[in-house]
Amino acid sequence: MKRIILTMNEDKKYNVIKAVTEKRKDKKRACVELDLSMRQVNRLIQKYQEGGKAVFSHGNRGKKQMHAVPEDVKKQIIGLYQQFNIKPNVKHFTEILKEDYAICYTDTTIRNILYLANIISPKTQRKTRKKINARIKAQSMKAKTKLDNPLLPRAEDQLASPEKIHPSRSRKKYQGELIQMDASSYIWFGSDVTHLHLAIDDASGDIVGGYFDTQETLNGYYHVLHQILRNRGIPLAFLTDKRTVFDYQSKAKKVVEEDTFTQFGFACHQLGIDIRTSSIPQAKGRVERLNGTVQSRLPVDLELAGIQSIEEANHFLTKWIQSFNRKFGNKTKESIYEKAPTKSEMNLLLARVANRKIDSGHHIRYQNNYYLPTEGSEDQYFTRGSKALVIEAFNGEIYVNIAEKIYTTRRLKEHDDYSTEFDPIPEQKKERRQYIPPQSHPWKLESFKRYLRSIGKTLEEYEAERAA
Repeated sequence: MKRIILTMNEDKKYNVIKAVTEKRKDKKRACVELDLSMRQVNRLIQKYQEGGKAVFSHGNRGKKQMHAVPEDVKKQIIGLYQQFNIKPNVKHFTEILKEDYAICYTDTTIRNILYLANIISPKTQRKTRKKINARIKAQSMKAKTKLDNPLLPRAEDQLASPEKIHPSRSRKKYQGELIQMDASSYIWFGSDVTHLHLAIDDASGDIVGGYFDTQETLNGYYHVLHQILRNRGIPLAFLTDKRTVFDYQSKAKKVVEEDTFTQFGFACHQLGIDIRTSSIPQAKGRVERLNGTVQSRLPVDLELAGIQSIEEANHFLTKWIQSFNRKFGNKTKESIYEKAPTKSEMNLLLARVANRKIDSGHHIRYQNNYYLPTEGSEDQYFTRGSKALVIEAFNGEIYVNIAEKIYTTRRLKEHDDYSTEFDPIPEQKKERRQYIPPQSHPWKLESFKRYLRSIGKTLEEYEAERAA
């Protein structure tokens, strides 16, 4: 006797109608369960009494569709397509079949025939390519398994490839042991995309720094590092994205001030912080998940607060982070943060440096401004071509390192404040005494050169490429 196989809905109808026929269920109850009228239920009862269980199976099951493409035509289509050395896209191939071979089917039908034969056209989307390649792999694995052992699957066939292995790991034990950093581009407020630089403590889950900027910049990461030093202390290590500004070098502009990895790296080197980079998102899963969580929450809170500018957003972010950490952080209290440097030391450590030379006017040009080295209240005039290391401190003040000596600077104004010929002499205000860094300033030229050599770079390379 032939076994009758029903779908889930057909099997439900069969069991309900059978129960009604056997007086185990009421007809009205059957109407409710099957969502059918009384007339339809009566028809099903009559069919069941005449043909039994088989009447619930669809009449066309197992039969070939009336409008199906014949198998010989399918083989012809596949053979014709494989004859092309340069494969046409499906739409073009459909036109060729119609014009040259009188095979008239829609491009959708032709595409399905080719895809079922695991044939990819030049215009196949990436999602479909992956699907077909996965099917080819599964078919080959199935055939191989069947050949080796038709009964038992092999454990070796189910092992993940080494490049795709990203096992989960435990959190670090101590706060400050590892800080994960990243920047997330998103429409956080208003209508423009901005970049939120974030740092999360791997052990506690606390956000330890956050800063908005127009792009993913050294300035943004310096502000995050400043927050960490000011509020927590010196951590042991940073884990960052290798594809971001930390390890990016532009071939057209390979100068010191453009090399963020060198700038940030040397600042961390002075503080004793290790930098680790990875191009694999799973390696820094904490900050990747944090980005997703913050993207779902922070924009709503910014909109409720009426934030429309980066300055307002950064001011709002401080209290928002505190609230976030109370809800989701504080997973451990033990800490290995070291004591942070003083405010003046941080200002000099988180600096941006650039190579320059004294021009014919005894000035140094930096960021489209001209600066004259000073010592105390005296201007210092160095000969043209003298090499200098410009140091832009975290608070924006400009210093220069010439022959291993640190000088303050005075910016050359575009116009005088007053005319000695036509204006009265204004009352002289007492100028604030400018802080003069000690000669143990961290951005010493020789120590900077040693650091460049340690990471496989030289100052001369930068100067030669900049001159070119």
